[in-house]
Amino acid sequence: MRYRKEIIMAAGTLTCAVGIGFFMQQSTSDAAPSADYAGEALINADASVLDVEEIILTSADFVESYVAPKAEDVVALVDTPEKIMPPADEEDVLASEETFAPVCEITASARPIAAAMVNLTLDAKCLPNERVTVHHKGLLFSQTTDDNGEFDITVPAMTKDATFVVAFTNGEGAVAQTVVDELADYDRVALQWKGDTGFELHAREFGAEYGSEGHVWSGASRDLTFAVTGQGGFISSLGDVTVADGSMAEVYTFPKTPAQGSGDVFLSVEAEVAKNNCGLEIEAQTLQTKSGNDITSRSLTVSVPDCDAAGNFLVLNNLFENLKVASN
Repeated sequence: MRYRKEIIMAAGTLTCAVGIGFFMQQSTSDAAPSADYAGEALINADASVLDVEEIILTSADFVESYVAPKAEDVVALVDTPEKIMPPADEEDVLASEETFAPVCEITASARPIAAAMVNLTLDAKCLPNERVTVHHKGLLFSQTTDDNGEFDITVPAMTKDATFVVAFTNGEGAVAQTVVDELADYDRVALQWKGDTGFELHAREFGAEYGSEGHVWSGASRDLTFAVTGQGGFISSLGDVTVADGSMAEVYTFPKTPAQGSGDVFLSVEAEVAKNNCGLEIEAQTLQTKSGNDITSRSLTVSVPDCDAAGNFLVLNNLFENLKVASN
């Protein structure tokens, strides 16, 4: 278990009126927080303060973008001698038409399954091993078709009337729709980003400590049976990590009426300082919905400390509304 050797508070600049607990962390010991810090207690209060240049929260859309092909140079056209073709009979015309490639047929289907999840499938036999982006109510992530031009994945529904748009880079695609009545029984939060930025979504159920049974993250994600049986929440990881600069997402699902436990579920966004992101600005977006009702979203940009801070962890609190669970 990598958690936790040291926590170092980091300074930040906010461009909207929200409080963010933002600090660096690596291990655990007890100490009181600074009077100026409104987030969680510092585990090592003697650690040096690292300056983080900027945290920016915006309302900008998080979109999948592609590099437009380079425009070709203008080519001058000249007249060419007219060539008169001999007349063709009907059979010749039909034979010629049959030599053209058939139109690519792409179909997608969606069906609801347990825990307000959706089984999403794609059939595009003419597009094997191709990158594709899945869009669903603000949630987006990259996938790759297999050798048969197909995929079969499970996606958390963000709305009861769920529409999924599957888009290839060449402009082709398909749409699938389904109704997910069970979504009324669950709350969901999502974190999404592009590339290898190191972002992670963490949930600590009912005051659980890092590394304990109630700490849910990609390293201890559980599965949907925890939510179905009311034991707690689980995290779904979405996106193909082999896609270069692909869109990735993590979604945490928690039942509205758990069979056990009550209190708060504390939610945070974290990112390890590593060689792939140190000294850079990294971007992400959060989504949150309660029982499939209105979705709230925030886009954020974080300036990661320089590479000499590698191995530490940025922790951003208050990007989500913590879930409050009453006892049955």
